[in-house]
Amino acid sequence: MRDITAASAGAFGKRISDRLAELAAISDEPGRLTRLYLGPGHRNAADLVSRWMREAGMAVRIDSTGNVVGRYRGQDPGPRTLMLGSHIDTVRDAGRFDGALGVVTAIEVVAAASKAGKRYPFAIEVIAFGDEEGVRFPSTLSGAKALAGRFDLKALDEIGEDGVSRRQALLAFGCDPLRLSEEALSPEHALGYVEVHIEQGPVLEQEGLPVGVVTAIDGVTRGVVNVEGVAGHAGTVPMAMRKDALAAAAEMLIAVENRARSRPNLVATVGKIDVPGASANTIPGGARFTLDIRSPADQERLSAVNDIRELVAAIAQRRGVTAKFAVGHEVAAALCDARLSDELAATIEAMGLLPRRLPSGAGHDAMAFDKLIPFAMLFVRCRGGVSHNPAEFAAPDDIDLATRVLAGFLDRIE
Repeated sequence: MRDITAASAGAFGKRISDRLAELAAISDEPGRLTRLYLGPGHRNAADLVSRWMREAGMAVRIDSTGNVVGRYRGQDPGPRTLMLGSHIDTVRDAGRFDGALGVVTAIEVVAAASKAGKRYPFAIEVIAFGDEEGVRFPSTLSGAKALAGRFDLKALDEIGEDGVSRRQALLAFGCDPLRLSEEALSPEHALGYVEVHIEQGPVLEQEGLPVGVVTAIDGVTRGVVNVEGVAGHAGTVPMAMRKDALAAAAEMLIAVENRARSRPNLVATVGKIDVPGASANTIPGGARFTLDIRSPADQERLSAVNDIRELVAAIAQRRGVTAKFAVGHEVAAALCDARLSDELAATIEAMGLLPRRLPSGAGHDAMAFDKLIPFAMLFVRCRGGVSHNPAEFAAPDDIDLATRVLAGFLDRIE
C-alpha cells in the first residue's frame, strides 16, 4: 500500500483548484457567485459534491438539515469517526475558496486513500455543511448545531428575506425537519472534527508561510452605541456651545480603535454609522454606530468591552451628550483541541516548515462543537487576506501543501 502523499508535486493543488472552479460555476445569480442555504445553487452544489464523494469511495447521504455527508469506512466497522469538512454556502458575490476549499480538500484526501487501498483505524466522515454564512435566515450554523445536538427548533420558524420559512425551505429541499434531533452525534464515538480553511486574513502571507494552525476561534461581542446631542444651525451655534453627536461619536471611534490596538489579538470594528436627519447645514443631534469586538481570549474581550463602555461614557459626559451602549450579540471563544492541533503542527514541521499558530477572527462551523468534541483547523494562505470577495484566492501550491498536511495528519491519529 503506497503513501497517498506520494502523488507528483502539485497534483492535489491542480485537481482541487479545478474542482473549486467547477463548484464556483454553480450560483443562484448569473455573473457572480451567490449560493444561499437550501436554494437552487445549494441543491446543485450538493448533488455535485455527492457525486465526488461517491467517486472517492464514500457512502453518501443528505441529512435532515441539507448537509452532504460522505462516510469512508475504517479498518473495522466500529463507530469511531473523525469528521472533516467545511461549508458550501456563500455570501453574496463571494469568492470560490471560503468553505468549499475544506470540503474539496477532504474529498481529495479520501479519494487518494481509496485509490491506494488505504483504510484508517477509524471511519472518516466528510461533511459539506450548507448553512455557515447565515445569509438567508437570521440564525446560522444550523447543520453543525444539529450535528452537535444544539439546534434550536424555534429556528424552523425563522423567515428568510424571500418570505419562506426555514421549515418550508427544508421540506422543499427534500429534508425532514421532524428528524433533526436524530442528527446529533455520539461524542464518545467522535475522534474530533478538522477543518481546512483559507485564513481570510493577511498574517500568513505577510510572514511568507503557506499554512498555519488555528489556536482558537475568536469570541465576539456586537452592539450598538446611540449618541444623543442637540441639533442646531450650522452657522449660528458657536463651537464651544455645541452638543454635536457626530463629533462625539467620531471621538468615540478613535478611542475604540486605540483600545483595540493595545492588545495583539484584540480587534474592534465600527462597521456602520448613521446620522438620522442629517443635512449639510445642521449640527447632528444624533448618531448611531455599530461595534464588533473580538478576541480569542474571552477575559480580554470582556475587559475591552467594559473599557470601551467607560470610554464612551467619559467622552459623552465631556461633550455634553448622552450615549448608550447596548450589546445585542455575544459568543464565547472556542478553543481548538491541543492534541489535534499539535499533530497538525508536527506534520507541518516534518515537512520542513514553521508551524505558525494563530487565532481565527472569523467564525466557522467548527465552533458549534466547542466543549463537545475536539476540533482543530488548518489555515491556508490567501492572497492579500481578501475574502468574501470575488478576488479571494489561494494558490494551487499552497492548496497542494495543505492537502498533504491533512493526509499526513490522518496517519498520526489512532
